[in-house]
Amino acid sequence: MGTRTFFHHREEEQKEERQQSLQMSSTTKKKKFKTSEEEETFSPSELSIAAALALTSEIPQDSKIRREAAILELEQRGQKRIRFGNDMEKLEKEVIRNCRLLRVRADRKALRRKALEKARVEKEYLELRSGRPPMFWIPLRAHAVWERMDVTLACTVLASPAPQVAWYKNGVRIDPRLAPAGKYKIQTKFGMLTLHISRCSMEDSAEYRVEVKNQYGEAYSFATVLVRKYYGKESGFDSEIYRRSLMAKEADFAFPLKPLFSREKEAFTLSCYFSSDLLEHQRDITWFRDGELLQSSECCELKCQDWEASLTVPRACKEDEGFYTIRVPSLAGYKEQTTYVFVRDAAAETAGAPGSPLNVKCRDVNRDCLSLSWVAPSDNGGSPILGYYIERCVAGSEDWLPCNDKPVKTCRYPVLGLAEGQTYQFRVKAVNKEGISHPSKPSDPVTTCEPSKDKRVTVIPYDEGRTIEVFKDDLEGDIKIPLAPTNVHASEVREDYVALAWDEPDPRGREPLSYYVEQSMVGSNAWQMVNPDRPVHSPRFALFDLAQGKSYRFRVRSANKYGISEPSLPSEPVTAGAKLATLPPPSQVLAFRDTKTSVFLQWAKLKDGLEPLGYYIYCRETGSEEWQTVNNKPVTCNEFTVPGLQPGKEYVFCVKSVSEAGLSESSPETDPIVVRAAIARPSAPHGFVLLNCGKTNMTIGWKAPKRKGGTKILGYFLDQHDSAELDWHEVNTQPIPQRVYTVGSLEEGHLYQFRARAVNAAGVGEVSEPSDLFRCEEWTMPEPGPPYDVKCTEVRDSSLKLRWEAPLYTGAGPVTGYHVDVCEEGSEEWKQINQHPIATTHMKVSDLETGKSYIFRVRARNKAGLGPPSLPSDPVVAKTKPGTNEIELGVDEEGFIYMAFEAPERNDDSEFIWSKDYEGPPDADRAETKEKGNKSKLILKHPSEKDLGIYSVEVTDVDDDISASRALTKEDLDKLLKRSHEIRNPLIQLISGWNVDVLEKGEVRLWLEVEKLSPNAELRLIFNDKELTSTPTHKINFVRGKGLVELIIQNFCDDDKGMYTAQLQDGKAKNQFTLALVDECFAKVAEEADAKRREWKKKQGPHFIENLKWKVTENCEVLLTCKATNLRKDTSFQWFFNKKARAGGVFDPQTGIGTLCIKKITKADEGQYKALVSDDRGEDSTQLDLTKGAFEDLLKELCRISALSATPLKIQPTEEGIKIYTDVKYYTDYMKTTWYHKEKWLESRDRLKAGSTMNQVWLHILNPTEADKGKYTLELFDGNKSHKLSTDLSGQVFEDALAEHRRLKEAAIAEKRRARVVQGLPDVATIMEGKTLCLTCCISGDPYPEITWFKNEKVIVFKDRYKMDVKGTVVTITIQKVCNEDTGKYSVYVKNKYGSETGQVTISVYKHGEIPVGMEEEVPGGIRMKKTK
Repeated sequence: MGTRTFFHHREEEQKEERQQSLQMSSTTKKKKFKTSEEEETFSPSELSIAAALALTSEIPQDSKIRREAAILELEQRGQKRIRFGNDMEKLEKEVIRNCRLLRVRADRKALRRKALEKARVEKEYLELRSGRPPMFWIPLRAHAVWERMDVTLACTVLASPAPQVAWYKNGVRIDPRLAPAGKYKIQTKFGMLTLHISRCSMEDSAEYRVEVKNQYGEAYSFATVLVRKYYGKESGFDSEIYRRSLMAKEADFAFPLKPLFSREKEAFTLSCYFSSDLLEHQRDITWFRDGELLQSSECCELKCQDWEASLTVPRACKEDEGFYTIRVPSLAGYKEQTTYVFVRDAAAETAGAPGSPLNVKCRDVNRDCLSLSWVAPSDNGGSPILGYYIERCVAGSEDWLPCNDKPVKTCRYPVLGLAEGQTYQFRVKAVNKEGISHPSKPSDPVTTCEPSKDKRVTVIPYDEGRTIEVFKDDLEGDIKIPLAPTNVHASEVREDYVALAWDEPDPRGREPLSYYVEQSMVGSNAWQMVNPDRPVHSPRFALFDLAQGKSYRFRVRSANKYGISEPSLPSEPVTAGAKLATLPPPSQVLAFRDTKTSVFLQWAKLKDGLEPLGYYIYCRETGSEEWQTVNNKPVTCNEFTVPGLQPGKEYVFCVKSVSEAGLSESSPETDPIVVRAAIARPSAPHGFVLLNCGKTNMTIGWKAPKRKGGTKILGYFLDQHDSAELDWHEVNTQPIPQRVYTVGSLEEGHLYQFRARAVNAAGVGEVSEPSDLFRCEEWTMPEPGPPYDVKCTEVRDSSLKLRWEAPLYTGAGPVTGYHVDVCEEGSEEWKQINQHPIATTHMKVSDLETGKSYIFRVRARNKAGLGPPSLPSDPVVAKTKPGTNEIELGVDEEGFIYMAFEAPERNDDSEFIWSKDYEGPPDADRAETKEKGNKSKLILKHPSEKDLGIYSVEVTDVDDDISASRALTKEDLDKLLKRSHEIRNPLIQLISGWNVDVLEKGEVRLWLEVEKLSPNAELRLIFNDKELTSTPTHKINFVRGKGLVELIIQNFCDDDKGMYTAQLQDGKAKNQFTLALVDECFAKVAEEADAKRREWKKKQGPHFIENLKWKVTENCEVLLTCKATNLRKDTSFQWFFNKKARAGGVFDPQTGIGTLCIKKITKADEGQYKALVSDDRGEDSTQLDLTKGAFEDLLKELCRISALSATPLKIQPTEEGIKIYTDVKYYTDYMKTTWYHKEKWLESRDRLKAGSTMNQVWLHILNPTEADKGKYTLELFDGNKSHKLSTDLSGQVFEDALAEHRRLKEAAIAEKRRARVVQGLPDVATIMEGKTLCLTCCISGDPYPEITWFKNEKVIVFKDRYKMDVKGTVVTITIQKVCNEDTGKYSVYVKNKYGSETGQVTISVYKHGEIPVGMEEEVPGGIRMKKTK
């Protein structure tokens, strides 16, 4: 298609060129025509089209092709064909006729466009008027088919406009293109939606869902397809499978799923228990999270056992939060349960940091860029979130790299600069002023690729699974310079960036394209290329750092290897920096009672079509300012059940909307709601019993419903049934408030049944099961009737309180006692608890086994004997329930003794029933009750021994037993009365008694501390029976808020000796405290005050704050230091040793530190050291005694550090022998050294010399032999402990040392005997011409060396003027009558078998009268010599 369009444009251009040539050559006048719609002249392109029609109207096809080919050939050569005369006039007429035809066609097209536009507007108007959200008129239904059969799922939907339809299989969208050819066929006709599945297999058994959506809403419909496999005869009614299904009962859920609370990075397990083993067809259990099917993987482990199914997440993240549903197949379909799993934020690394973002997803993936989105966290850490940081890594690695330098404001960000074909993962961190959050869960791996690649490939299936791929690139022609992109627009405008998008040019050509983006401010014609150095390879680009508030236009150029296209049309103006506003919060947030621990919330969805990402819910207890997040993953519905709340507590709730811009403001708070179960109708009564019977009446009793519905039972409706009749009859028309009722007008001898209904504020409850048949016969037995209403209260781990009501029928005499029987639940063996009857209708049962379930019954006794047992009590488990509270004894702020009980839960109609000794409420004259919330308080008005006893309390109208008891004993009462007296007659509590402190200036501070006092507290301070007042010399401070009383005496003297008493009063509370400051106590304080007074006066001038002390450094130097303060520039500092001034000290006036360093301490340094600091304000000194023991301590420390500084023993061969030594920082004689050879002590003798220097301790082995081999140890004793160093002088070490010793010895001998020039020759000698020169030197050597003289490196031949004289070791050379030729360098060379040496001298000859330069000394004979250096 693209190729044909290209050649069509080319033909039009060629025809237009021909038409222009025709116009130039024609002399006919052209007439202009106008259409009925457009008042315009024909354009050159229209004329060229008309000319082309004229040229081709009457010419055969072959001739037309040849003519066009000839014209093209002529045009390529630059030639033009010119027509003249009649041919041109005919052509002109044809052009005019064809223009008329074109005008008629244009008119028709214009009319057709108007009609279509009007029809479109009418259709949109009708659609807007009839717009409605989708609704399923006929939903999907389940199907069960055999394998290899076809099945069609169909439903009917009503919606306007027509909705978008999507089909899903187990939560995964169905795409027929990805399935085998012909597997799925999806059709939508006239509102009927069908999905046809051909040749079903076992894999097609699944849940199918159709989703329809338009702008007014969306709807869903579900259906299950079950594909059965045919097993032949084994699958019929005679099969084992069928027989087992008849015999076995399907497993059901044993308990409802409860909400689960977990935390990020922690594991959680959601378990579901069944009532029995799962049957074979029930084992295909499926789990869903938010409607999405879960599969077992590393992130989610699914297990199924006989009685349990579990889902385990080894490392939870916020994405794992949501509604979890377990679905169990059954013969009737399936059974399912749903609960919510909460995932709390992990503890922040920095206090106050926000929670981690979640749901990081990659969108709009291209070759080198993509768009990243996420959801803001629910917890901002207490301060607003400033933005987000994005990190990326190559999938499979942990090398996370930042994608942005500045925080991103919104929850969407374009990521640029990616490599094509690379797989990436991304994560996000939130940041506020306190710090950075934990990173989010990494996104799913995504591979960058060209998104239009699949669209440019057509796959044609054929021949059962084979396909043919046709690439659009192969159908396009060879395009050199690409065309310009189209539809340039801003896809996203955010505060941080502007994202551009455009369409590729069509045709685009086979070569890969890249793009360059240009921008221009609105109102300017200057275009600037944004990315000249970095071309974009995808039709997406994001621009950052645009000027906020400025409007821009953008255009794009496409480029390939051949060149760059023309720019595209500019985009619409885009204003940068527009801040994305958050959504408004939801309204009408309502809270409703749900269960004991949960509240149901509901709110209105956002208006104006706003679609948030979800909602976050927050709650707080009434009276608290801290909001708690309920969910960390946004919920998309507009209702939610908040679990895990404290029963009886009052809460308020609010909701926030979640969008890309972040979280909205909080919605208005709900009204406070107390966490209680919602009111419901009560369950059925039970436990009917006959309590008394006359001739025509019967007294019936029954037990209360187990579930009271969260409110008070208002009464009961009773029905009766005569066994001789068919119908039931009402006994009462008004509710009976009691659970005992006498039914009259009965027939004697007839059998009757009874049933009842309970009624509360929610309505009439369920009807009970019919009672047993009771015969209406008058009771005449002498034994008493059965007790009734046996119930258990105060249930604890090993005890409970059993209570009952006395029998209504007493028989031949009054009831004298009761016997109680007990039986474990499930057993029929009753055991009597009490051997002797008890007279009361209550009994404490102890010694129960914790966790076991028990049943009780009671029998009454009179003088005639033991009556029938009562109806057994309801089973009760001996275990203290969580949250059970006991009665608290205490005294309130006013001094009243009280007993308080707090119920873990109660209803609006619940009451606290207090009882004393289980005989009824306490006497109103002696006690009163007060209630507030869930707490009740019993206050004793006049407590005395009359109030001793057992007090019990019970909460009415609750499903579970809430009761407790407490015995008030004489001991408890005495303690409470004492506490009450203290409160009513309070004493000010003493915290710290009288203390005496002497302050820095010699002032004496007397103080005491009591409890905090009110501002109205009063103080009287008495001294020796006289009240003191605050004066400058005796200052009194009374700090009431801290309870501090203090007296500061300036000049403490004998007048201040005596008794000090502080009298305090604060309202009713008062107390007094006395201090006796006399005798030794006074003398001690006075002495200390005088000393500190003098010390303070001294400190007014320079003084020492750190006394003189010594320290041995690592270099074994002794450092004496002290520190002075309060110095001035004229302050002097001096050191003294044995009362004589000593130099060498250092003093730093800035720090006040004085130091004296003794580098090598000796015995002479022992003595008294003193430092003196002074100026005109005074002086101060500090002394250090370094004699006797103190000096020994210093030497010990010196020896210790020196011993620690000793290096490992080293072996050094010498010419005399082998030396073993160690280096130390400083050695003194105080350090004792001992040498050992093979653990034997060594003495210094002829061949062994031990010694030391200031830095070395050594042992010298002279003339070593084999006997000197072995281990040598040096022991250094520092005065406290020994330090040992060892080395092994044996084996190769000894051999090497011995060989080196011999070599050194031989070298020493050779050095001693070798030939040498000992002395005599100067460096330079000058002599006047004509004089005689004598050069003398001394030589040595054994044997006597050979002597050779050289002049300028040539051997001197001694003759004529040159003579040499040798006398022993003295060698003399004489040169007579020297001349200028004798100037030069002379040397004597001596040599023997041990070596050789050369002595040199330079001779300079000058003429008479010249002054030689550089000669400093003149010698006799005219010779001037320069001394040897």
